[in-house]
Amino acid sequence: MMMHMTFYWSRKVNLLIVSWQTQDWTDYLLTLLACLIVSAFYQFIENRRIRLKLIGTGKPFPSEIQTPLLQQKLTGNGAKLGVKVAGAILFGLSSAIGYLLMLSVMSFNGGVFVAIIVGLTVGYFFFRNEGEDSILVDTSCACA
Repeated sequence: MMMHMTFYWSRKVNLLIVSWQTQDWTDYLLTLLACLIVSAFYQFIENRRIRLKLIGTGKPFPSEIQTPLLQQKLTGNGAKLGVKVAGAILFGLSSAIGYLLMLSVMSFNGGVFVAIIVGLTVGYFFFRNEGEDSILVDTSCACA
């Protein structure tokens, strides 16, 4: 299969691994759905990471994202270490998903590109809140 270097519109795409090739419309539409779901999941993971970062710093939640169960005060070094480990795991997962999405876009298939953008948009709408914008968060991917 030829590797494209410009955007193309076709139902035949090779995504990420050799065995993930689409030949018909059913395979292609399932691939686009998978891209959309993984993109939305990326936004969900980023939301969880931001909330965990707020818990770890002990700062109050912005009023837009207050959640009673997440406002409990952390005590002891064990709890802070747990938050730090969980944050590192979420960061690694977020980075891996972000890079896989980037590599998927680099297939240069127009449908894959659109599905990922729509997935990121839908995920942002449902999982990210306006209160998060005021918090500086390091991110591994430009699509955050």
